[in-house]
Amino acid sequence: MRTTVNRRARHAAVLAAGALVLSACSSGGGGGGGDDSSAGPGQDKNVSSNYSLGSASDSAGPAPEPAGAKEAKKGGTVTVLQRDAFHHLDPGQIYFGDMLISQLLYNRSLTGYKVDENGKVKVVGDLATDTGTSADGGKTWKFTLKDGLKWQDGSPITSQDVRWGIERLYASFETDGPQYIQQWLSGDGTSYRKALPDGPYDGKHLPSSVLDTPDDKTIVFHFLKPHADAPFATAMPNIGAVKADKDGKQKYDNEPFSSGPYQVADYKTGKSLTLVRNTNWNPKTDPIRHQYPDKFEISFGHQATDSTRRLLADQGPDKYGMSYTNAVAPEMVQKVLNDAGTKNRRFVEIQPYLDVINFNMDRLKDVRVRKALAYAVPSGQIIQQIGGATAGQLATNLLSPSIDGYKPTDPFGKKAKPNGDPDKARALLKEAGKEGQEIVYAYANTDVQQKVAVVVTQALERAGFKVQKKEVDSNVWDNSIGEVKNGFDIFRTGWGADWPVASTVVPPLYDGRVIADGAQNYSHLNDPAVTKEIDRVNAIPDVKTAAPEWQKLADKILTDDVPAVPTYANLQFSLWGSGLGGVKYHPVYGYPDPSSVFVK
Repeated sequence: MRTTVNRRARHAAVLAAGALVLSACSSGGGGGGGDDSSAGPGQDKNVSSNYSLGSASDSAGPAPEPAGAKEAKKGGTVTVLQRDAFHHLDPGQIYFGDMLISQLLYNRSLTGYKVDENGKVKVVGDLATDTGTSADGGKTWKFTLKDGLKWQDGSPITSQDVRWGIERLYASFETDGPQYIQQWLSGDGTSYRKALPDGPYDGKHLPSSVLDTPDDKTIVFHFLKPHADAPFATAMPNIGAVKADKDGKQKYDNEPFSSGPYQVADYKTGKSLTLVRNTNWNPKTDPIRHQYPDKFEISFGHQATDSTRRLLADQGPDKYGMSYTNAVAPEMVQKVLNDAGTKNRRFVEIQPYLDVINFNMDRLKDVRVRKALAYAVPSGQIIQQIGGATAGQLATNLLSPSIDGYKPTDPFGKKAKPNGDPDKARALLKEAGKEGQEIVYAYANTDVQQKVAVVVTQALERAGFKVQKKEVDSNVWDNSIGEVKNGFDIFRTGWGADWPVASTVVPPLYDGRVIADGAQNYSHLNDPAVTKEIDRVNAIPDVKTAAPEWQKLADKILTDDVPAVPTYANLQFSLWGSGLGGVKYHPVYGYPDPSSVFVK
């Protein structure tokens, strides 16, 4: 795992700063158009059994027709209203939810996620014929490309294009995307760059003992260690193909060459993006995507209130509108829920992001004090401050309900007492001889987090703590909490898995070997027993077998070490225009999936 803050941490830092950008996995009811407005404190939406590896037949195209496909017509324009401008179009640089969703339309990876109408997810071959075959206990992974794959200019997509796409990730300008595959091939941290400092641009390549393309259809990865979850890692947007003669290095951010059903027609940085049909995309090769609309018109600068108002009004182009990441504005939630006309064009879905309040273990050394804090934190009241039942679901342990193998364990009794247990907390403080313990509580200076700070402070004071509040500029929040010597006792963060396996949650957050400025072990947990167990579970050659072991380890960390207290799992409340069909939720990325959208 890289030591600088990755997308999940960056997105989490946005959440931690108080921006209600409700983001990433599917509701128990599944795929979209549905609604569970009763979700909230004390009610589980457990989707942990939603994920599986698909077969070669699952990986064949064309994609299954979406619900309501009889109403679909070829053509039309989908308007997409977004708050934030995209930082990148280059798939190698993409690691935020909004861009992850958008790239599905023009970029294909070796593997991908096939989502059915009930929200069930299969990892399938996308460019590849299947999810790969392994050898050497999971150190070697082989993928074969499908027949008939073409670029937007009609030229064939080859294994050399995939090799180029991967090797360019080693170049110094590729800084913002996932680094799993590079690190698995060539070393941890940023040391992998030494294997190919300039990428493939000077004619050099990784040796075949690391990355091999013995023919135009075959790619073979030789990892340093076994990785059972390689089929998930190869679904990341940067593990696909890039055509060498179209690679403008940094310029590729504005003009990516399409392997998917749409291609870039016009891009005005910070303002708008227009995607039109790629006439050389072959649906027979694609098990995931469709190509119903003529174009997608994406515009930026729309606050949640603006996009909600427009989509609720359902007039003109907005009748065919949606947003990838703008949730229904908190102040308009009830208006949307009370409008019967929106029932079939909205959903509330659980995301892979879990919010916690971290305890700085360098400063709070007595586990009884940390347990007292865990009992005292008023998770239910926090949820009310961030928007209520359509914004968050009560969390009871350190894994999101969207993670494969999740169990609803509840060691601190949060379901029974969602607003905290001050009596239990006081008893623990008394036992520790720490009554009146002073706590430095850091929070971001946003409207939401200022409200949260009030209820948290009151709850901790009821439990016998003295609270020193420390308001932090939201613009520097992620840097502040990322410093090892940050001077804070407790502070909020959010985290989401890069894929629905806890190997992308427990190790980055709780491995004592990754305590450093900018790392994600925010609590500074350094327990040798935890480290040893992380290595054991990581070595299990099957992700389904490993899944319950990750839950056991997460529970042991929470109950024995108490580095944090979970507060809530994020929910995404989305609304779209009545003129669109085929809108469903993407359980891995956490937003509406545009790949099956059609104009009625």
